Amino acid sequence: MKRSAELSALSRDHHHALHAALRLRRADDASVAAAVAGFLDFWGRDGQRHFRIEEDVLLPAFAAAGGDPRHQLVARVLTDHIAIRARARRLPADAAVPKLRELGDLLAAHIRLEENELFPLIEAALDPQALAALGEELERAERAG
Repeated sequence: MKRSAELSALSRDHHHALHAALRLRRADDASVAAAVAGFLDFWGRDGQRHFRIEEDVLLPAFAAAGGDPRHQLVARVLTDHIAIRARARRLPADAAVPKLRELGDLLAAHIRLEENELFPLIEAALDPQALAALGEELERAERAG
């Protein structure tokens, strides 16, 4: 399914996240420092902002359009965000290879969940006018940083 233009900026962010996740998943003793640095760079530039935009703009728009704010996908996205934030806060101190690979797996699975399940759910729940308004709000949030 083609992503709506309104959610395409979030999907572009996911591309950067997948790159960081791949580096974490491929980490070995020789590449730990580079994998951690790559993830922390992504996290500081894009990841934290992306999570805030999803939590402050995307999910409330879904609920405002009549979507169930307690939907299992909403709950899963929020709990994934908490788990990823907690692991990011422990870096670089907690940079053992198995932990990095777990974080990479979690991040990649989270992105697949959003792209394959959450975004289509939201696109289906919002009428064209609401989706356009969401797109404008997401653009403002992106510009605000």
